[in-house]
Amino acid sequence: MKLLAISPHLDDAAFSAGGLLASRVDQGWDVTVATCFTGNVAQPTGFALACQLDKGLGADVDYMALRRAEDHAACAALGARAVHLPFLEAPHRGYTSAAMLFAARLPDDRIVDDVATALTGLLAAERPDLVLGPLCLGHHVDHHVVLDAMRQTCAAQAVLLWEDWPYADREARVAAEPAVIERLTPETRARRIAACAAYTSQLGFQFGGVEAMIERTGRIAEERYYALQGPVSGVI
Repeated sequence: MKLLAISPHLDDAAFSAGGLLASRVDQGWDVTVATCFTGNVAQPTGFALACQLDKGLGADVDYMALRRAEDHAACAALGARAVHLPFLEAPHRGYTSAAMLFAARLPDDRIVDDVATALTGLLAAERPDLVLGPLCLGHHVDHHVVLDAMRQTCAAQAVLLWEDWPYADREARVAAEPAVIERLTPETRARRIAACAAYTSQLGFQFGGVEAMIERTGRIAEERYYALQGPVSGVI
C-alpha cells in the first residue's frame, strides 16, 4: 500500500499528520511526503526577506535549502520519503504582508494550474492508495492553492484532509464529523514529536520554542481527517 501526503510547506505534513504517517509506515506502507512550495529565490527582499529574518536567520542564509534539509530529517524520523516540488511560497508571488497570506488569492496568482500539472505527474508516478492534504484551517493562501489543485487532480483517489497544525490548535474544531480518527500510540506520538522537532527554524515562530512544541503536541491523543470525496474505509 502507498500513501502520498501533499504538503503545502516544509512542515505541514509532520505538524498535522505525523501520527498517521508514522503509523502507516509501521504497517508496511510506502509513505511519501511531497511538499509543493520549496523553491529558492536567490536574494529575497521585502516581506519575503522579513519572513526569513523573523525566524532569527540572517539574509545570507539559504533559507529554503535549510528548510529542505529539515524536511529530510523529519521524514526520516517518520520513515517516509521526501519529495520537493519547486514552486515559490506566497511571499515570493506578490503577497506582501502577513494579512495577505490569509486573505483572498491575488487575481494574477494562477499557480494552482502549475501545481495541478505537477500533481498529475506525481500521482501517475506514485499510484497511491491514499492521498492526504490540507483541510485549510487558518486559510493560508498556499494551503488553498494545494487543496484546489488536489480537487482538480485527485478524483480517482481516496483522499483525506488533515486538520492543519498549528492552526488547528488555535481554532474551534470542524463542525463536520471526521471520516477517520487516528488514535496515536505512545510510539507514534513520540515519532510525530521527533519529526516536528526537526524543523528547528520554525519552532520559535510557530510554537515559542522546542519545549513549548513538545508540550503542545505531546497532548495530542488523536488526529482527525475529513474525506474530500468518496469512501475511504477500504484503505484505512
